Amino acid sequence: MKNRIYLVTGAAGNLGSSVCSQLLEKDERIRALVLKGDPAAERVPKEVEIMIGDVTDTASLERFFTVEDDSEVIVIHCASIVTVSGDYSKKLYDVNVVGTQNIIDKCLEHKVKKFVYISSTSAIPELPNGQKITEVDHFSPDDIIGHYGKTKALASQAVMDAVNKKGLDASIVFPSGICGPHDYAYGPVANFIIDYVGGKMPGGVAGSFNAVDVRDLADGVISCCDKGHKGEGYIMGNTCVSMKEMYQIISRVSGAKEVKIILPIPVANVMVKLLGLGSKITGKPAILTAFMLYNLTRNNNFSSEKAKRELEYHTRPFDETIADMVKWLIEEGKIYLNVSINS
Repeated sequence: MKNRIYLVTGAAGNLGSSVCSQLLEKDERIRALVLKGDPAAERVPKEVEIMIGDVTDTASLERFFTVEDDSEVIVIHCASIVTVSGDYSKKLYDVNVVGTQNIIDKCLEHKVKKFVYISSTSAIPELPNGQKITEVDHFSPDDIIGHYGKTKALASQAVMDAVNKKGLDASIVFPSGICGPHDYAYGPVANFIIDYVGGKMPGGVAGSFNAVDVRDLADGVISCCDKGHKGEGYIMGNTCVSMKEMYQIISRVSGAKEVKIILPIPVANVMVKLLGLGSKITGKPAILTAFMLYNLTRNNNFSSEKAKRELEYHTRPFDETIADMVKWLIEEGKIYLNVSINS
């Protein structure tokens, strides 16, 4: 058997570090790409070979991809910029689109065995409420709202073009929102819990939410390396919950006072406009933007049936994920409770 090695980009992130940890449990050899000076690099397990580099720097990628001639190389591309802003950013485009194309080019040049790209459900066109959103095999930024999703659509199409035109053995994973303990970047869900438990959320907004536990997602990504079919995409999400259910879950597992005031969407739209005006005056970012509201009110009903069927993808109950996040945030000193945590 050839000497197998996994090359993981974005290894200091929540998903990348989880993927590395689970691969180590399988006694796999791993090389991780980490940005210079990234304080989160300490999260990467010490058994992982760390290489400093940037997906926009092809010279560093050449070093990252250079391995022994007899190696069987599997590439997992987690690195990206994730944002809740709907605005255009050159850095967002350079990392998510140009960076992914650079990784694709190196995969082809070095003849890797398998490439798994971590995209996003934001790259998949939305369907009307009530319909299940499933995988597609063509991606256009014109079909997507928000520049983050547009960049992921462009990158996903670049992967499909490499499969169809150049024979690259690649699969794409489309996570919904990502959450779970050990999110040291304190993403949207972690910050939401911090504000909610801290009493900084006197009212809420109607809508829905879909987030996958990073531990389940990492397991699914690794399974995709072995079982993912060439040119196929796999949505990996969880149960879609209403925002009201989200408030109830957090209150139940944390003991925090439940938010009872939930603004209807028309009222929330007016609030967004007022907050936007206030943001322009003060120069401070608004706590709720039109794009954030869109993500809450859009159809978040994603189907993971294909991943379950072909990759044996599975998820733990969402309540369990939130409970584990609350416990972890307490350990990190981000939230404080005067009651014991409910399981």
